[in-house]
Amino acid sequence: QVQLVESGGGLVQPGGSLRLSCAASGSIFSVNAMHWYRQAPGKERELVAAIANGGNTNYAESVKGRFTISRDNAKNTAYLQMNSLKPEDTAVYYCNADLWIAGGMRYLEVWGQGTLVTVSS
Repeated sequence: QVQLVESGGGLVQPGGSLRLSCAASGSIFSVNAMHWYRQAPGKERELVAAIANGGNTNYAESVKGRFTISRDNAKNTAYLQMNSLKPEDTAVYYCNADLWIAGGMRYLEVWGQGTLVTVSS
């Protein structure tokens, strides 16, 4: 029905920057909130950043001041700009979206496949 595709992950040095993208496609009527989660080996998945349809944002304390979430509603795409990266930011990053499916009153939570971010010297 719908898909989220993340991109932009890779290997960066500590202190470096990276921008992740999350594009939603399919029979979408509208996208409500969008979120970025991450999961490191041996740890539970955690919410990193969230952005509402109107643009309000929230961040985990561990990334506040370093990461910025944004969205382009015309493209049904969310972004995560990551600056001053630390080794502890290493994880698989997942995009999540709450959206309405076109053609009916169906509200879904959709997850992307994830993109790996590795911060290492």
